[in-house]
Amino acid sequence: MKIFIATKNKKKLVELERILTPLGFEVLSEKDLDSPLEEIEETGTTFRENAVLKAKAGLERTGYISVADDSGICVDFLRGAPGIFSARYSGGNDEDNNNKLLRELEGVPYEKRDAHYTAAIACVFPDGREFTVQGECYGHIALEPQSGNGGFGYDPLFISENGPFSQLTAEEKDAISHRGKALRLFKEELQKYI
Repeated sequence: MKIFIATKNKKKLVELERILTPLGFEVLSEKDLDSPLEEIEETGTTFRENAVLKAKAGLERTGYISVADDSGICVDFLRGAPGIFSARYSGGNDEDNNNKLLRELEGVPYEKRDAHYTAAIACVFPDGREFTVQGECYGHIALEPQSGNGGFGYDPLFISENGPFSQLTAEEKDAISHRGKALRLFKEELQKYI
């Protein structure tokens, strides 16, 4: 069965493919299209709403079951920011976003840097059915970027109960991450629809 992953983020695509392929899906993505996906304006006010917008755009484009993710990091001290604006927090790249977050938290002690990652995954079907699931992973924001080549986005700053996300293997991260949790819920929910 074919399933389309509606994302332009190659690192998210790798994570989603790694979990969906063993379920028996033929995973399709932007690289399988004859032209690039259009940028979807994320006008939702929640991760779930934005994931649905992206999944519906994927379905409209391909006609296949479509899956999309919207995720980000929420920092308690910043009243949940950057939240749904995580990817475009600084207007630049991952490093710019990390630097802005560190500036916003300058002088804030580690014990007040509680944060959580959230991932919402939406799945829409050609017959109009749809569902969303959401996963979270709690931790802290480091005082400075941590070493390691793992992960992407805010991972060099996020310290989970198992250590910095940037230092975890893909398998270790999948076991505890927001997206890993959301994908396990997604797998359970999808089986009710297939």
